[in-house]
Amino acid sequence: MTNSHYKKLSERWRARHQDLQRKLWSKHDEALKWLSNNYRQLASGSLGGLMLLTGQISNPFPSSNVVNAAAPIARKVDKKVFLVADLTRILPKDVIPLERADEQKISDILSRTFSIKVTPELKGKRLNRNYGLIGAEQHLARYPGDTLGTHFDSQDDMRVYWQQGMAPGLGAWSYFAPSKEALTKEDIDREKYYIAVPTFLSKDFNSRFAEYRDFYKYRKMLVVNPNNGKAIVADIADAGPATWTGKHLGGSPEVMHYLERVDGSLRGPVLYFFIDDPDDKIKLGPISV
Repeated sequence: MTNSHYKKLSERWRARHQDLQRKLWSKHDEALKWLSNNYRQLASGSLGGLMLLTGQISNPFPSSNVVNAAAPIARKVDKKVFLVADLTRILPKDVIPLERADEQKISDILSRTFSIKVTPELKGKRLNRNYGLIGAEQHLARYPGDTLGTHFDSQDDMRVYWQQGMAPGLGAWSYFAPSKEALTKEDIDREKYYIAVPTFLSKDFNSRFAEYRDFYKYRKMLVVNPNNGKAIVADIADAGPATWTGKHLGGSPEVMHYLERVDGSLRGPVLYFFIDDPDDKIKLGPISV
């Protein structure tokens, strides 16, 4: 191809491209203005978030409903991306106990993001830390005679969670129900979404044992993976793990799976804050941003 031919082809292609741009902006002016106005905000949070957003609008000629469709997607991506970004700016490089000022900043972020009140201290009580390494725990017996064969709601759950096994002992508050017949949905969820925390390391625990025991029993906590923004409402149903394990808290197989803390080490950093829910309205399980 000669230089003159190449130049003509290049000019024709440029003209064609400009014509397509004019038609696109003319037909979808409102939608493209929305994307243009929101581009900087989305891009500042995460390139990955922007890719997710644009992936939803892969058609170069979107319909007139693109604004209505794209806005909630952008908000969803926005919150997830900015949650991780906000937490990253505050959290220390190493997984160490947080400073009180950072605790408050993080509790404010989590409360705002998930529209629930979370706090590092509740009724004058606090754990020894609220940022630590979570490790895998086993299933707990929910009632006398509960086994792996009777434990799962479905065959799918059994396939996913069977291998974690059943703990040889009971949870810190014994069985969740006195019998299989007495087992409720609340009991099932309490075991499914439980965490184990070192309640015994709380200040004044030994001198006020009965008070602390009753306070911690099935106490709800928000557990957040700061690396992906995934969060779950869990309850305290066991005490531990021992300090020599190198873990600061434990999570049920379902908690670990949802938070995506199921790599080879079965251990990773999480935030865990008390949920202030005096009327018991907040359900256990995964919570959306």
